[in-house]
Amino acid sequence: MANVRGKSNKALTMDVADGYIAVNPLFLKPFSPEALKEFYHEIDKTQKFLRSEKFPANDIEAIRLRNLKLQRLYLATVVIRTFARERRITLV
Repeated sequence: MANVRGKSNKALTMDVADGYIAVNPLFLKPFSPEALKEFYHEIDKTQKFLRSEKFPANDIEAIRLRNLKLQRLYLATVVIRTFARERRITLV
C-alpha cells in the first residue's frame, strides 16, 4: 500500500505536520510493513526539510508554527516506532 486515501506519503506527512491527520494505532493499522517503513522515512525527510528552512528569527508566530509542525512529526515517529515494535517490524 503506497498511499492512504489516495494521497502520497509526502502529502500525508505534510498533513500530519499541519495537524490535519493524527497518527495513532488505528490510523496505522491498514499499513503494510513496507508502507509503514516508507511512511516513517518520509516523516524523517519532512523533519529534515523543516529544520533546513531558514529560521524566522523575528517572527514569533512563524517560530511557533514551525515548532508545532516539528512536534507533531516527532510525536508521529514515536507512535510509529511503538506500533512497529509491538508488531515486530524493523524500521531501519
